[in-house]
Parts: sequence; structure tokens; C-alpha cells
Amino acid sequence: MSVDPKNSSTSAKLPGGTRIGVVVSRYHFDITGSMLSSASAVLEQAGVRKSDLEIVFAPGAFELPFLAQEFASREDIDAVIGFGLVLKGETDHDRYISQATADALMQLGLQHRKPILFGVLTCSTLEQAIARAKPSDQGGTLDKGREVARAAIEVLLAADEIRNSQPTPSS
Repeated sequence: MSVDPKNSSTSAKLPGGTRIGVVVSRYHFDITGSMLSSASAVLEQAGVRKSDLEIVFAPGAFELPFLAQEFASREDIDAVIGFGLVLKGETDHDRYISQATADALMQLGLQHRKPILFGVLTCSTLEQAIARAKPSDQGGTLDKGREVARAAIEVLLAADEIRNSQPTPSS
């Protein structure tokens, strides 16, 4: 069976027992908590039990990689999602925090050979963050929590397909 590139993960089901670690920044929790809520709903629809969704909180986005590494190193965790928000300020700190966090999360995924999803918003204003984070019934437009959860589902299913595929005998 191959993954249909036009098919979204809205109806996809993950294998029973799939466990997801989620690290959520407490900084701007009104935003990150909204993304967590949306992601949790999508993952539960895909078959992830509440007890298989393990959530921990970080002070801010910069601390996400360390806690994501703790999840990634566990054999019982299939994927990790990090949610955070980095707002543009008067200095360039946002660029350094965002880049360091993105690079570290990517390296963790490659090192541990499991999906580490980047759910860190990098916005200029709080209004932009609200639009990106919240579902439409709460004044948002993009619902990034839902989007990141769907990406996690798709990556897990595609990785399973690759790992379980058998090479075809050559003629």
C-alpha cells in the first residue's frame, strides 16, 4: 500500500499503542495550550488514546529540545511534538531562539530516527500568533496545532510503510 499524496490524514488511523510525547512551552500558554488542545483532538481521532499522549511543560521555546530529547530517547515513544511561540521583539533574540530550537529538534529526529514535529510559531505580533494557533471558532484561521498533529500522523504512517516494505525481486 502506498501513501496517496493527495490524501490528508484527517481520517487516517494510527496503529494501536502509538505513543506521542508532547512538549509545550508555558510561555504564552494561551497560544501553545490552544495548539495542544487541537493536536490532542486530532491525535485521539487517529486512534491515540489519552493515556498514550504524554505531555510535559517547558518554561519557553528554547527548552523544548532538551525535553524533546528525553522523550525521543525512550523506546516507548513513537513521535514527539514541540509547541512554542517566539515573538519578534526589539532585538534579534527571536531569530536566535527560533533557529536554535528548529535546528536542535531536527537533529534530535535524525539522531533518534523518529519524528520530532516543529510546532513553534515565529510571529511578529500576538495577533499573528492567535490567527495561526487558534481554531476558527476561537478567532483563528490556521489552527497550527491541528496541522502539526496531522503531519505527525502522516510521517508515522509513511515511516511504517517504508520500514515494512519488502524489496521486489529483480527480474
